[in-house]
Amino acid sequence: MNRNQVRPQRRHATPSRIERVRRQAVPKPRVIIALLLLLGLVSVMLLDGYLRAEVGNDQRVRSDASASKVPDSVLDGGPFLSFQGGAARTRSVPDKTIVLTFDDGPDPEWTQKVLDILDDNDVPGTFFLVGSMISRYPDVVRRMVDDGNEVGVHTFTHVDLSYQSAARVTREIAQTQLALAGAAGITTTLFRAPYSSTNDAIDNYTWPVYQKLGAMGYTSVFIDTDSEDWQQPGVSKIIKWATPKNGKGASVLFHDAGGNRAQTLEALPRYIKMMKSKGYTFTTVSGAQQNAQGQQAEGQQAQGQQAQAPQGTPAIAGDARQSNPEQAAHRTADTATLWEGRALLGAVAVAEWTVPGLAGVLAVVGVAVLGRFAIMLLLARRHYRQRNRRRFSWGPSVTGPVSVIVPAYNEKECIANTLNSLAASTHPIEIVVVDDGSTDGTAEIAESLGLPNVRVIRQPNAGKPAALNNGVRHARYDIVVMMDGDTVFEPDTVQRLVQPFGDPEVGAVAGNAKVGNRGTVIGAWQHIEYVMGFNLDRRMYDLLRCMPTIPGAIGAFRRDAVLEVGGMSEDTLAEDTDITIALHRAGWRVVYAEHARAWTEAPASLGQLWRQRYRWSYGTMQALWKHRKSVTDRGPSGRFGRVGMPLVVLFQIVTPVFAPLIDVFTVYAMIFVDFKASLLAWLAVLLVQLVCAAYAFRLDRERYRYLLMLPLQQIAYRQLMYLVLIHSCVTAATGGRLRWQKLKRTGEVGTPAPGTGVR
Repeated sequence: MNRNQVRPQRRHATPSRIERVRRQAVPKPRVIIALLLLLGLVSVMLLDGYLRAEVGNDQRVRSDASASKVPDSVLDGGPFLSFQGGAARTRSVPDKTIVLTFDDGPDPEWTQKVLDILDDNDVPGTFFLVGSMISRYPDVVRRMVDDGNEVGVHTFTHVDLSYQSAARVTREIAQTQLALAGAAGITTTLFRAPYSSTNDAIDNYTWPVYQKLGAMGYTSVFIDTDSEDWQQPGVSKIIKWATPKNGKGASVLFHDAGGNRAQTLEALPRYIKMMKSKGYTFTTVSGAQQNAQGQQAEGQQAQGQQAQAPQGTPAIAGDARQSNPEQAAHRTADTATLWEGRALLGAVAVAEWTVPGLAGVLAVVGVAVLGRFAIMLLLARRHYRQRNRRRFSWGPSVTGPVSVIVPAYNEKECIANTLNSLAASTHPIEIVVVDDGSTDGTAEIAESLGLPNVRVIRQPNAGKPAALNNGVRHARYDIVVMMDGDTVFEPDTVQRLVQPFGDPEVGAVAGNAKVGNRGTVIGAWQHIEYVMGFNLDRRMYDLLRCMPTIPGAIGAFRRDAVLEVGGMSEDTLAEDTDITIALHRAGWRVVYAEHARAWTEAPASLGQLWRQRYRWSYGTMQALWKHRKSVTDRGPSGRFGRVGMPLVVLFQIVTPVFAPLIDVFTVYAMIFVDFKASLLAWLAVLLVQLVCAAYAFRLDRERYRYLLMLPLQQIAYRQLMYLVLIHSCVTAATGGRLRWQKLKRTGEVGTPAPGTGVR
């Protein structure tokens, strides 16, 4: 291609109204994919939080409640409570018998060591398991059951059931049974409530829970002695408190999870040996109940026969390893329950891998984001000091006339303000208005103003790149300034913008775009974004000599440089990013003129904002992909590929894509972990952003009052921008195509006065 030629542009076909309606009525696959991914992530995080049993309502049993509704036979009875025919019935542990019970497991470390101790001493235990822990460590449960131990339900989230609804009680039990079925293929009829102790602790609040569970066929298990090992009082006290008096049998409470159980592990084997030396044997809850029932039957038989023999010693349970009657509470899970349980364990496994993995990734992203803020502050300060030195100069002052190209498509609301602002320019210019097939009289308005040095060129609608290329072909001067039809310049904007061309290596200059309609909430949010993000970024990229984008609202080019790279391409929807990278690859330097300001009309509604940013982000991805070979190029092209492109990908695509997850995890941590610590962490990050924004406002001499909108911007606006980027990524990944979308303009950005901004 001749360097003085510009590639012709293809005209875009306009879809019919029926086609547009049809596309709107049917959800696009990429939208469905994005929604499914979001739903899956939220579900995984909710499941993970639920598994960790850190969702509120986890309160201890009331200590001052009345027990007037609880039968005395229950309050004074044995530790095994069941219901037959609606009547409550308790059983005690036979004399010289110990039922070792363990709460809060399974734990991959402590429970395994407890099981080792039981194996070494050839005694069984009864483990009351938390469903969420079963789901996370099913292998421990399988070993527990295979070794001949007995298991019971200890709720799914270790919540005090006396505070819960009947539906919550049922759900806690059912979910634990599903987890148990998935882990070991069984269900159980044993239950122990969290925070329960001896029978006399039952009150009017907890009694209905036990009645409900009794009606469901459960045996509620209490204790006779409590080792209180959870307090870590010392090994000797644990043994002392766990020992029953006067040779009585006992249901003894230990813990195999929920904290450091080193003292429990040390005390348990000593306790077992001591009790065996005193003539005690060990069994499970079921074994103790069978022995108690057999003892009662023998007593009744002896009384009925009026036997003369003396009252005999109660039968002692056989060892669980031999006869294994101690697992009588276990039931083989039916097929449906078995597969539902396995599905639950599968979902939990996904959550157990996904959430920590994402947390690790987000930690890296968080460090990268904070690192970016630090780098931007340092480089922005260096850039400011460098450009404001007295001896700083681009070279000979540029005083010759330049061509200003204004592409316009249906800009009747804005075109007059745009041209009037250019007419006030202190630098000699010619104005080339390229009317891109407007149907609202834009060209006529431009001509009717009667401004000097204004030429209106009409062309059929072919898109913004084609209009700009047409303007370049008609430009009379070696330097061309490109701007949007909804933008206004300050009188000295052009003069400041073209001074870097005093350096012959400079091929293009990016100006400082400002939001003119900042009076609304949406406008104020975009104003903060423009000042903090766009302009701090450009200072950083300028110093690193890898400026990725010259804004379409204000940019200047050497005409020869534009022609050399083939003009504005319609290969992407971000023609400004595309040509900027192309100029880098051609060996031209691209710089930033922060004092050359343009005031543009930002989208005034969320819908328009979404469409604009969707096009920007998608077009940027297209441009990066188009110039991906610059990564392996040599010279200036390779410099951008190995410095600029990684920075753009990291800070404008990767970190923003993951950034919403940081906020999601913050909410997750507030709900499931530590509200205060999570809130403080979020406020700390906000403070860092506020410092960066304040410094950016200082450099641009903006009013700080807009920073009052920053917290709300972080909560609402930033999330919208993240969703836009994610949507663009899904579109790119699924091979979707995006058309240029015209934004509705109001023309409210008027002609600025010198140095004062927009009127």
